[in-house]
Amino acid sequence: MLSNIADILLPAFGRLSVTTDPGCELAPGSIISANHTSLADPAVVIAALHRLGVEPVVMAAAGLWRVPVLGRALAREGHIPVHRGDRRAASALDLAADALAHGRCLLIYAEGGLPRRKDAAEAAPGGFRSGLARLAERTGAPIVPVGQAGARRITSGGVVKQLAGLATAPLRRPDLHVHVAAPLTLTGDTAARTARARTAVTTAWRTAAAHLGEPAALAA
Repeated sequence: MLSNIADILLPAFGRLSVTTDPGCELAPGSIISANHTSLADPAVVIAALHRLGVEPVVMAAAGLWRVPVLGRALAREGHIPVHRGDRRAASALDLAADALAHGRCLLIYAEGGLPRRKDAAEAAPGGFRSGLARLAERTGAPIVPVGQAGARRITSGGVVKQLAGLATAPLRRPDLHVHVAAPLTLTGDTAARTARARTAVTTAWRTAAAHLGEPAALAA
């Protein structure tokens, strides 16, 4: 349901384009790792993946499960709540490993949160938490790096600016771009795996942001 809704509604808020690396494959049981910049970017990434024939299980902040209607839909479709700073946090990896074992693709945001910047500009992904590397080591699942850019043009900054951006997006319809890179297998210890995953997602982000002419990507 989330994939269908994102694919139907997103064109009203922006113009989405999608590119992939040569040899890119979204095989069943893959871990999809994307950069996280805005409250809007999950819809952007899910819509892009839907165009490529993939409907992922999403790991997301547990607070979303308390939102009426949305919470019930997330639970019904098997998405995975992440209780940050809680003893229940470890159970999210168990649920994720189970989803991968059943052939579902899993969308994870390894940065673990949104940037605190108020502007709408793009910037490289922040530091990654270790959960992605530990999950890849535990399951042997391939990592598919995904870079998205433009979601901050829909929503970014404080609450008032977020609401204003969302309200005006249908008039502005900003350009959005998602780039899906070729899968990779992480090796080494947890720190090395985490660093390699962040580098791969950063490269995918740079491709997406350069497609939109974002200064941060062009300068790099």
